[in-house]
Amino acid sequence: FVTIEEDVEIGDNSWIGPNAVIMNGARIGENCKIFPCAIIAGIPQDLKFKEEPTTCTVGDNTTIHEFVTLHRGSNETKRTIIGANVLLMAYSHVAHDCLVGDNCILANSVQVGGFAEIDDWAIIGGCTPVHQFSKVGKHCMIGGGFRVIKDVPPYVMAGEEPLRYAGLNSIGLRRRGFSPQQIGNIKKVYHLIYDSKLNVSQAKERIIAELSELPEAMEIVEFLNKSKRGIIPHI
Repeated sequence: FVTIEEDVEIGDNSWIGPNAVIMNGARIGENCKIFPCAIIAGIPQDLKFKEEPTTCTVGDNTTIHEFVTLHRGSNETKRTIIGANVLLMAYSHVAHDCLVGDNCILANSVQVGGFAEIDDWAIIGGCTPVHQFSKVGKHCMIGGGFRVIKDVPPYVMAGEEPLRYAGLNSIGLRRRGFSPQQIGNIKKVYHLIYDSKLNVSQAKERIIAELSELPEAMEIVEFLNKSKRGIIPHI
């Protein structure tokens, strides 16, 4: 009872469960698992969309659970991209024109609005909505049931309502091979951003002046430079 439309590509060794729907524009990698009733490359929920040819790409080794919905791009960017080794739990949704990096986990019923960007290794807890155009940095962990309405910078934990910085994702970083020195360097950066009573512009200047030799520090600065919604505040 699987439905596969015409303009679809599916890589080797991928498994598709009953009642899944793979719609025009789906580009699915190798070794993926798509569970029953998932819908891949659905039409964007965008009133401006006029059936233009767009795509939804799913990377290798990604698992898509029951009732997940992934929408293809609108005419603005023409693509939605889900990375490799991603776990999308049941009822999660990724809207049009989103970018989800490699090794991410979206727990049950996470709802990602259009044009959002979620970087590699991010984990988002269940029932969390991510506002359209928001950015979530790499190696973040966001608690379940909170609203992401501002950008969440890399390497941090976020919780509370409204969503706030709650320290580093230290356990996750250690599991992924970050050294104590690297974690300590990241702490220095966030001390300047959140604990020094500097505004974000002043904190960036201090980071560039004092910590520019640290790759993690400059990644955080780059994220801050790209942020348009502003970053989450301190708890």
